[in-house]
Amino acid sequence: MKAIVIHQYGGPDVLKFEDTPDPVAGAGEVVVRVAAASINPIDIIERSGAMKDFRPMTFPNVLGWDLAGTIVSVGPQVQGFSLGDKVLAWGYHTYAELSAVKAELLAKVPAGLDLVEAAALPLVTTTGAELILVAGGVKAGQTVLVSGASGAVGRSAVFTAKERGAKVIAGVRNSQMEAAKSLGADQVAAIDDEDALNRIAPVDVVANTVRGATAGRLIGKVKPGGVFASVTGAPDNANDFPAVRVAAFLSKQDAKTILHMAEAVSAGKLVIPIERKLPLKDAAAGHAAVEKGVGGKVLLLP
Repeated sequence: MKAIVIHQYGGPDVLKFEDTPDPVAGAGEVVVRVAAASINPIDIIERSGAMKDFRPMTFPNVLGWDLAGTIVSVGPQVQGFSLGDKVLAWGYHTYAELSAVKAELLAKVPAGLDLVEAAALPLVTTTGAELILVAGGVKAGQTVLVSGASGAVGRSAVFTAKERGAKVIAGVRNSQMEAAKSLGADQVAAIDDEDALNRIAPVDVVANTVRGATAGRLIGKVKPGGVFASVTGAPDNANDFPAVRVAAFLSKQDAKTILHMAEAVSAGKLVIPIERKLPLKDAAAGHAAVEKGVGGKVLLLP
Protein backbone atom coordinates (compact mmCIF):
# COMPACT_ATOMS: atom_id res chain seq x y z
CA MET A 1 0.00 0.00 0.00
CA LYS A 2 0.94 3.66 -0.25
CA ALA A 3 1.48 5.61 2.94
CA ILE A 4 3.15 8.75 4.23
CA VAL A 5 6.30 7.45 5.88
CA ILE A 6 8.61 9.39 8.18
CA HIS A 7 12.24 8.27 8.59
CA GLN A 8 13.44 11.07 10.87
CA TYR A 9 12.20 14.08 12.81
CA GLY A 10 12.01 17.38 10.97
CA GLY A 11 9.86 19.71 8.91
CA PRO A 12 7.11 18.82 6.44
CA ASP A 13 9.74 17.67 3.95
CA VAL A 14 10.38 14.50 6.00
CA LEU A 15 6.91 13.21 5.01
CA LYS A 16 7.52 10.75 2.17
CA PHE A 17 4.88 9.10 -0.04
CA GLU A 18 6.12 5.51 -0.21
CA ASP A 19 5.19 1.87 -0.53
CA THR A 20 4.91 0.05 2.79
CA PRO A 21 3.57 -3.40 3.74
CA ASP A 22 -0.19 -3.85 4.07
CA PRO A 23 -1.33 -4.15 7.70
CA VAL A 24 -2.84 -7.44 8.90
CA ALA A 25 -5.77 -7.63 11.30
CA GLY A 26 -4.70 -9.23 14.55
CA ALA A 27 -6.95 -10.48 17.33
CA GLY A 28 -9.59 -7.88 18.11
CA GLU A 29 -8.61 -5.76 15.11
CA VAL A 30 -9.97 -4.84 11.71
CA VAL A 31 -8.25 -3.38 8.67
CA VAL A 32 -9.89 -0.24 7.30
CA ARG A 33 -9.50 1.04 3.76
CA VAL A 34 -9.00 4.69 4.56
CA ALA A 35 -11.35 7.14 2.84
CA ALA A 36 -9.67 10.05 4.61
CA ALA A 37 -7.37 10.88 7.49
CA SER A 38 -7.17 14.30 9.10
CA ILE A 39 -4.19 16.38 10.15
CA ASN A 40 -4.10 17.32 13.83
CA PRO A 41 -1.61 19.56 15.67
CA ILE A 42 -0.35 16.48 17.50
CA ASP A 43 0.87 15.10 14.14
CA ILE A 44 3.04 18.16 13.64
CA ILE A 45 4.38 18.00 17.19
CA GLU A 46 5.27 14.33 16.71
CA ARG A 47 6.85 14.92 13.31
CA SER A 48 9.02 17.76 14.61
CA GLY A 49 10.46 15.71 17.46
CA ALA A 50 9.04 17.99 20.15
CA MET A 51 7.52 14.95 21.91
CA LYS A 52 10.46 12.59 21.55
CA ASP A 53 11.52 12.79 25.20
CA PHE A 54 8.24 11.33 26.46
CA ARG A 55 6.67 9.79 23.34
CA PRO A 56 9.56 8.74 21.11
CA MET A 57 8.89 7.33 17.64
CA THR A 58 10.55 4.37 16.02
CA PHE A 59 11.48 4.78 12.37
CA PRO A 60 10.21 4.29 9.77
CA ASN A 61 6.81 5.40 11.04
CA VAL A 62 3.40 6.43 9.70
CA LEU A 63 1.73 9.42 11.34
CA GLY A 64 -1.99 10.07 11.82
CA TRP A 65 -4.57 9.65 14.59
CA ASP A 66 -7.90 10.09 12.73
CA LEU A 67 -9.53 8.02 10.03
CA ALA A 68 -12.80 7.16 8.36
CA GLY A 69 -13.25 4.36 5.87
CA THR A 70 -14.55 0.90 5.11
CA ILE A 71 -13.68 -2.38 6.82
CA VAL A 72 -11.93 -4.73 4.40
CA SER A 73 -10.60 -7.37 6.82
CA VAL A 74 -11.79 -8.64 10.20
CA GLY A 75 -9.47 -10.37 12.65
CA PRO A 76 -10.42 -13.04 15.19
CA GLN A 77 -12.39 -12.09 18.32
CA VAL A 78 -14.06 -9.10 16.68
CA GLN A 79 -17.74 -8.62 17.48
CA GLY A 80 -20.19 -6.06 16.16
CA PHE A 81 -18.34 -5.18 12.96
CA SER A 82 -18.34 -6.82 9.52
CA LEU A 83 -16.76 -6.46 6.11
CA GLY A 84 -18.10 -3.39 4.35
CA ASP A 85 -19.03 -1.43 7.48
CA LYS A 86 -18.37 2.32 7.23
CA VAL A 87 -16.47 3.39 10.34
CA LEU A 88 -14.52 6.21 11.95
CA ALA A 89 -11.98 6.03 14.74
CA TRP A 90 -9.21 7.67 16.67
CA GLY A 91 -6.53 5.16 15.80
CA TYR A 92 -2.86 5.38 14.84
CA HIS A 93 -0.80 5.25 11.64
CA THR A 94 -3.70 6.56 9.56
CA TYR A 95 -1.84 8.47 6.79
CA ALA A 96 -2.15 5.39 4.58
CA GLU A 97 -4.40 3.54 2.19
CA LEU A 98 -5.02 0.86 4.85
CA SER A 99 -4.90 1.00 8.65
CA ALA A 100 -5.30 -1.68 11.33
CA VAL A 101 -7.54 -0.52 14.18
CA LYS A 102 -8.70 -2.15 17.42
CA ALA A 103 -12.40 -2.87 16.97
CA GLU A 104 -13.17 -1.45 20.41
CA LEU A 105 -12.11 1.99 19.12
CA LEU A 106 -14.46 1.99 16.12
CA ALA A 107 -17.76 3.76 15.68
CA LYS A 108 -20.07 3.22 12.73
CA VAL A 109 -20.57 6.31 10.59
CA PRO A 110 -24.10 7.63 11.21
CA ALA A 111 -26.53 7.78 8.32
CA GLY A 112 -26.31 11.10 6.51
CA LEU A 113 -22.70 11.80 7.51
CA ASP A 114 -20.27 11.95 4.59
CA LEU A 115 -17.65 9.21 4.96
CA VAL A 116 -14.71 11.42 3.97
CA GLU A 117 -15.77 14.31 6.18
CA ALA A 118 -16.26 11.95 9.14
CA ALA A 119 -12.46 11.72 9.32
CA ALA A 120 -12.36 15.27 10.70
CA LEU A 121 -14.14 14.27 13.89
CA PRO A 122 -12.57 11.62 16.13
CA LEU A 123 -9.71 13.33 17.98
CA VAL A 124 -11.06 16.87 18.19
CA THR A 125 -14.62 16.01 19.19
CA THR A 126 -13.48 13.48 21.78
CA THR A 127 -11.07 16.03 23.23
CA GLY A 128 -13.71 18.76 23.41
CA ALA A 129 -16.28 16.50 25.03
CA GLU A 130 -13.87 15.07 27.59
CA LEU A 131 -12.52 18.54 28.39
CA ILE A 132 -16.02 19.41 29.63
CA LEU A 133 -17.18 16.13 31.12
CA VAL A 134 -13.97 14.61 32.49
CA ALA A 135 -11.50 17.41 33.13
CA GLY A 136 -14.01 20.16 33.93
CA GLY A 137 -16.63 17.97 35.61
CA VAL A 138 -19.22 20.46 34.38
CA LYS A 139 -22.68 20.28 35.97
CA ALA A 140 -26.02 21.64 34.87
CA GLY A 141 -26.47 25.28 35.87
CA GLN A 142 -22.76 26.10 36.02
CA THR A 143 -21.18 28.82 33.91
CA VAL A 144 -18.36 27.72 31.59
CA LEU A 145 -15.99 29.89 29.58
CA VAL A 146 -14.64 27.99 26.57
CA SER A 147 -11.50 29.62 25.20
CA GLY A 148 -10.65 29.14 21.56
CA ALA A 149 -14.30 28.36 20.97
CA SER A 150 -14.08 28.75 17.20
CA GLY A 151 -11.60 25.88 16.88
CA ALA A 152 -12.68 22.29 16.41
CA VAL A 153 -11.96 21.30 20.02
CA GLY A 154 -13.57 24.49 21.30
CA ARG A 155 -16.71 23.98 19.22
CA SER A 156 -17.02 20.46 20.57
CA ALA A 157 -16.61 21.78 24.11
CA VAL A 158 -19.30 24.43 23.61
CA PHE A 159 -21.71 21.82 22.27
CA THR A 160 -21.03 19.41 25.14
CA ALA A 161 -21.33 22.06 27.84
CA LYS A 162 -24.67 23.25 26.44
CA GLU A 163 -25.87 19.67 26.20
CA ARG A 164 -24.87 19.26 29.84
CA GLY A 165 -27.12 22.19 30.80
CA ALA A 166 -24.43 24.78 31.49
CA LYS A 167 -24.42 28.46 30.61
CA VAL A 168 -21.62 28.88 28.06
CA ILE A 169 -19.46 31.85 27.18
CA ALA A 170 -17.60 31.37 23.89
CA GLY A 171 -14.20 33.01 24.19
CA VAL A 172 -12.75 33.95 20.78
CA ARG A 173 -10.52 36.54 19.16
CA ASN A 174 -12.12 39.90 18.47
CA SER A 175 -11.95 39.19 14.72
CA GLN A 176 -14.04 36.04 15.24
CA MET A 177 -16.86 37.63 17.24
CA GLU A 178 -19.48 37.77 14.49
CA ALA A 179 -18.85 34.24 13.23
CA ALA A 180 -18.87 32.90 16.79
CA LYS A 181 -22.51 33.86 17.23
CA SER A 182 -23.42 30.68 15.36
CA LEU A 183 -21.70 28.40 17.88
CA GLY A 184 -24.75 28.07 20.13
CA ALA A 185 -23.20 29.68 23.21
CA ASP A 186 -25.18 31.95 25.53
CA GLN A 187 -22.60 34.72 25.24
CA VAL A 188 -19.62 35.53 23.03
CA ALA A 189 -16.60 37.41 24.39
CA ALA A 190 -13.35 38.66 22.85
CA ILE A 191 -10.67 37.18 25.08
CA ASP A 192 -7.89 39.06 23.26
CA ASP A 193 -9.51 42.36 24.33
CA GLU A 194 -8.52 43.24 27.90
CA ASP A 195 -11.58 45.41 28.53
CA ALA A 196 -13.94 42.72 27.23
CA LEU A 197 -12.21 40.09 29.34
CA ASN A 198 -12.47 42.25 32.44
CA ARG A 199 -16.23 42.52 31.91
CA ILE A 200 -16.72 38.76 32.15
CA ALA A 201 -18.00 37.79 35.60
CA PRO A 202 -16.16 34.97 37.39
CA VAL A 203 -17.10 31.51 36.09
CA ASP A 204 -17.26 28.02 37.56
CA VAL A 205 -15.10 26.43 34.87
CA VAL A 206 -12.73 27.63 32.19
CA ALA A 207 -12.38 25.02 29.43
CA ASN A 208 -9.12 26.17 27.89
CA THR A 209 -7.67 25.41 24.46
CA VAL A 210 -5.24 28.34 24.12
CA ARG A 211 -1.68 29.00 25.29
CA GLY A 212 0.52 31.78 26.57
CA ALA A 213 -0.52 35.06 28.13
CA THR A 214 -4.19 34.60 27.28
CA ALA A 215 -4.33 31.36 29.28
CA GLY A 216 -2.62 33.16 32.15
CA ARG A 217 -5.33 35.83 32.16
CA LEU A 218 -8.16 33.32 31.86
CA ILE A 219 -7.28 31.44 35.03
CA GLY A 220 -8.05 34.66 36.86
CA LYS A 221 -11.67 34.42 35.69
CA VAL A 222 -12.31 31.21 37.67
CA LYS A 223 -14.22 31.47 40.96
CA PRO A 224 -12.48 30.20 44.10
CA GLY A 225 -13.15 26.48 44.19
CA GLY A 226 -13.65 26.37 40.43
CA VAL A 227 -11.77 24.51 37.73
CA PHE A 228 -9.32 25.58 35.04
CA ALA A 229 -9.46 22.59 32.67
CA SER A 230 -6.88 22.82 29.91
CA VAL A 231 -5.70 20.80 26.93
CA THR A 232 -2.57 22.99 26.69
CA GLY A 233 -1.24 22.36 30.20
CA ALA A 234 -1.23 24.61 33.24
CA PRO A 235 -0.55 28.32 32.68
CA ASP A 236 2.74 29.65 34.00
CA ASN A 237 0.97 31.60 36.75
CA ALA A 238 -1.13 28.70 38.04
CA ASN A 239 0.53 28.86 41.48
CA ASP A 240 -0.85 32.37 41.91
CA PHE A 241 -4.37 30.89 42.12
CA PRO A 242 -4.26 28.22 44.85
CA ALA A 243 -8.07 28.25 45.19
CA VAL A 244 -8.49 27.10 41.56
CA ARG A 245 -8.15 23.44 40.66
CA VAL A 246 -6.03 23.15 37.52
CA ALA A 247 -6.81 20.06 35.42
CA ALA A 248 -4.12 19.75 32.74
CA PHE A 249 -5.81 17.21 30.55
CA LEU A 250 -4.99 14.61 27.90
CA SER A 251 -8.00 13.07 26.16
CA LYS A 252 -8.43 9.31 25.79
CA GLN A 253 -9.88 7.15 23.04
CA ASP A 254 -13.58 6.48 23.51
CA ALA A 255 -15.72 5.05 20.73
CA LYS A 256 -19.00 5.92 22.47
CA THR A 257 -18.03 9.58 22.62
CA ILE A 258 -16.99 9.56 18.96
CA LEU A 259 -20.33 8.05 17.95
CA HIS A 260 -22.30 10.57 20.01
CA MET A 261 -20.41 13.51 18.55
CA ALA A 262 -20.65 12.12 15.01
CA GLU A 263 -24.42 11.79 15.46
CA ALA A 264 -24.54 15.44 16.56
CA VAL A 265 -22.66 16.49 13.41
CA SER A 266 -24.93 14.35 11.25
CA ALA A 267 -27.97 16.00 12.83
CA GLY A 268 -26.59 19.50 12.25
CA LYS A 269 -26.23 20.23 15.96
CA LEU A 270 -22.43 20.57 15.75
CA VAL A 271 -20.33 21.87 12.87
CA ILE A 272 -16.63 21.09 12.48
CA PRO A 273 -15.41 23.18 9.53
CA ILE A 274 -13.23 21.54 6.89
CA GLU A 275 -10.74 23.89 5.24
CA ARG A 276 -9.47 21.65 2.45
CA LYS A 277 -9.13 18.10 1.15
CA LEU A 278 -5.77 17.05 -0.29
CA PRO A 279 -4.44 13.89 -1.91
CA LEU A 280 -2.49 11.78 0.57
CA LYS A 281 0.70 12.36 -1.41
CA ASP A 282 0.40 16.08 -0.58
CA ALA A 283 0.64 15.55 3.18
CA ALA A 284 3.69 17.83 3.39
CA ALA A 285 1.66 20.70 1.91
CA GLY A 286 -1.12 19.93 4.37
CA HIS A 287 1.28 20.07 7.32
CA ALA A 288 2.70 23.36 6.10
CA ALA A 289 -0.81 24.82 5.83
CA VAL A 290 -1.80 23.69 9.33
CA GLU A 291 1.42 25.10 10.78
CA LYS A 292 0.73 28.43 9.08
CA GLY A 293 -2.83 28.46 10.37
CA VAL A 294 -6.07 27.46 8.67
CA GLY A 295 -9.72 28.03 9.45
CA GLY A 296 -10.74 24.38 9.57
CA LYS A 297 -9.62 20.80 9.35
CA VAL A 298 -7.32 19.56 6.58
CA LEU A 299 -8.11 16.07 5.27
CA LEU A 300 -5.83 13.68 3.40
CA LEU A 301 -7.47 11.39 0.84
CA PRO A 302 -5.61 8.23 -0.29
